Amino acid sequence: MIMINWLEKWFRDNCDGNWEHSNRVQIETLDNPGWNIEIDFSDTELKIDDVRWRSYEISNENWVGYSIKNNIFSSAGDPLKLNLMINIFKKIIEKDKLEDEYIYSVM
Repeated sequence: MIMINWLEKWFRDNCDGNWEHSNRVQIETLDNPGWNIEIDFSDTELKIDDVRWRSYEISNENWVGYSIKNNIFSSAGDPLKLNLMINIFKKIIEKDKLEDEYIYSVM
């Protein structure tokens, strides 16, 4: 599945005339190089506990990590990990089992 399409739909489904003015989805590039995303899911129906930073690194060119703090999902990864980063968010909010083995298997 192309995860950016899923994220577009998730964003649209949460827009209610108010939510989108105070909650943001940010996608930006990093200079090392890579991607950084932050998804603020405050004021949604989601109830997700904080998760300390989890890092997965095979090499300096093959890595990804994520955390959740105060209803904000944050993730960073190498230039080929944007799809995986969004997929991690999707699995978390859909309460899918997210195991380290899965992340390493798709890296």
